[in-house]
Formats: sequence, structure tokens, C-alpha cells
Amino acid sequence: MARIFNFAAGPSTLPLPVLEQVQKDLVNYKSAGFSLIEASHRGSHYSEVHAAAGAGLRKLLGLPDNYKVLWLQGGATLQFSMVPLNLLAGGKPADYTLTGTWAKKAIADAKKVGKVTVVFDGTEQKFMTLPKASAVKATAGATYLHLTSNETIGGVQWQEWPQVGVPIVCDMSSDFLSRRIPLEKFGLIYAGAQKNLGPAGLAVVIIRDDMLAQCSEELTAYLSYKVHAGEDSLYNTPPVFPIWVSRLVIDYLNGNGGLPWVETLAQERSSLLYSMIAKHPNFYRCPVDAHCRSKMNVVWRLPTEDLEKQFITEAKAAGMDGLKGHRSVGGCRASIYNAMPVEGAAALADFMDKFARKHG
Repeated sequence: MARIFNFAAGPSTLPLPVLEQVQKDLVNYKSAGFSLIEASHRGSHYSEVHAAAGAGLRKLLGLPDNYKVLWLQGGATLQFSMVPLNLLAGGKPADYTLTGTWAKKAIADAKKVGKVTVVFDGTEQKFMTLPKASAVKATAGATYLHLTSNETIGGVQWQEWPQVGVPIVCDMSSDFLSRRIPLEKFGLIYAGAQKNLGPAGLAVVIIRDDMLAQCSEELTAYLSYKVHAGEDSLYNTPPVFPIWVSRLVIDYLNGNGGLPWVETLAQERSSLLYSMIAKHPNFYRCPVDAHCRSKMNVVWRLPTEDLEKQFITEAKAAGMDGLKGHRSVGGCRASIYNAMPVEGAAALADFMDKFARKHG
């Protein structure tokens, strides 16, 4: 089978060895006579996967004992509600940064629960920049500061983290496990799986014990972090298949050098594309300020929309798909998550070079 280079923003490419392992074990899991997705979530086969996924993630992140790992359904979008419902009960305040589409959605849901102060608003700049980390300040009495670490649509990413004196709550959906992070700054991290971790339908939540202790006792069961933490994410039937694939991805990352390894590859892939944009400044243009350009989602424009359409069409014919920018902003976008081979970024850079020489 000839595999293309898939630059889609999500669901996105997964490591080929992981897909091959899933293919091998899907029908007859470890000679059990049935598939893991047919197995009881209380049985020994899934219990091993569940425990290994959590242990592997702890190893990968260097996660201290005072953080809980929760495997939940609903993706990051459900977390837009669960975070404030758990932490802002009774109208407690929180600070949010408005950095793009996903931050905007998180703010809209949080405002229905508690008091939200927007401490940075990138609307006027069309979400093409972020403030310096040192410029972000928390307001008095804020329960947490919410960040979206990487905006997939706009292509902006926090390269440094604010020091604000309150816990950071962070949506890391599109750059989760792509770099090392200072865990001590974060009270809660959440991420949809379908970028760097596994299939869609799963969210991972990492919550510090002091934040967990603050969570509301008045919520219905599924919306309560305390319930899920108390049941080791087995209060209800967990999303077995996405957790299984995520376990395999985590094992793959740990086995190849962990976060230092993926961090190096992220820099290499993104540098190939940004260098090519810079090489043809009169043909390609990245609208994002240089200090906050994403290493996961590289966005650029061409001189005309017709050329952009032609670029996307010819790139697809050359085995590179998913390069159309989000419908809200247009242009081109290459999502280069952990599983994208460096060879894929190199092939795209080479195509960009040839296309610019031909049409520039």
C-alpha cells in the first residue's frame, strides 16, 4: 500500500508501526479469540491496556504523583464546559486569553458558568499574534488562567509560558506531547486525542490534586472530575479503542526517545517549511508573527486564491493531502504533528520550492 503524506489538521496521521500493530491485533487480540474492542472494560485484557496507558503517559511527561490522569469522552469540546463547571461553581472568576477559534469557544462556555475576564484579546490582530509571556497578568482573585497552547486554525503557539501566580489551565489539544513543559505551572491540562495521541473520541485530562480538591460536589456524575478520578476513569465504559491506540502511541514515543526526541523532530519539520516560505518572500507569506509561529500548524498564503487552489490540487496529485486552510481563513495549512515523518515535511518544502519557481 502506498501511503500519502497526510497534513490534515485532525483527525491526523498516526505512526505507521502503531497502525500496523492495530491491524495485527484487531480481530484476535493477543490470541484471546476476540477483539479488544469486544472485551469487557472490567476484564484483564483491557485492564492491562488501561493501566499501561496511564503509566506510559506518566513516564513520557515525567508526571509527579500529585497529578491524576483521566481518560474521558467528548474530546476537548466537552472540557470547555467541564473545566468551569468543576472549578467555577458559585460564580468564581477565571482569566482567559482569546487567541483564536478554540479559545473563543472555551470562553463562550465558561461565561455561562462563572465570571470570565479576558486578559488578552487578539481579535483586532485577526489572531495572528500572541502577547509576550511576561505581559500576561492574572486579575485579583482569579481561580485559574486559561490558555490554548496552539491554535490549529490561525497557526499561533505559545513558545513561552506566563508566570502569573495562579494555576494555568491549558487546552493542549493540538500540541500535546510535542514538547517538554514546566508541569509546575499547570493545575490542569486537557487535550483531544486526534492530533498527537490517538483517534478522535477521547480526551485526556491531567489534573493536580489541589485543583481536584477545589472541584464542585454538586455536579452530575459524568461531569465531575472527582467521580472520574475516584473510579480511575472507569465510572462508565471508557472509549476502549482510542485508549488502546493511544497506549500504543505512548509506547512508541517512549521507545524512541520521548519528548526530547519529538521536540527535535518538531523543530526540524517546521524549520523546513518556514525556511521555504522565507526563501520566496514575494510568493509565500506567513501572516503569523515570528515569535509565536506554530511548530504544529504552519499556515501561509500565495499571491492569489486561484494559485492557492492550484497548489493544493497539484500537491494532492503528488501525494500530499490535507493542505487546504481552514474555511474561516483560507490559504494553505500544513499540520505536522508527531507522526508526520520529516521526509513528509521535506517533500512538501521541495514541492513549494518548485511551485514558486514555476509560478512566481
